[in-house]
Amino acid sequence: MITTKKTAQDILQEELLKERIAVLTRASERLTQALDTLKGIEAGIDEDMALLKAQGESPEFFGPEYRHRAKLISGVNEKIDQFNTAREYAEVRMYYLIVTREALGLRRHQRIEEFYRIPPRKQRLVER
Repeated sequence: MITTKKTAQDILQEELLKERIAVLTRASERLTQALDTLKGIEAGIDEDMALLKAQGESPEFFGPEYRHRAKLISGVNEKIDQFNTAREYAEVRMYYLIVTREALGLRRHQRIEEFYRIPPRKQRLVER
């Protein structure tokens, strides 16, 4: 009969491995949440941009359409600011994930950076 009783070292190694997995999981989940937030903000920007495009250039510069357009542009710029702030947060979360991986002995991060792609910053619209 072969006994498969675990030694104290085996139990400790197993607990350390579980903790490593938990740490990496938390870091990647936080990055995923940050990227999901970015996607949500970007969807709102895209909707407002579609409204602006559908509205087209109004010939009336000082009419009610112009005020509505200016308000819409201002709203888009606020969302762009939110996007850029959320993007910076996602970059920090990416950095934390990479540092965590390195602390655990994982040195190659190219696949991580490809999988968790952070979109570029957005430029504010010019308000006239």
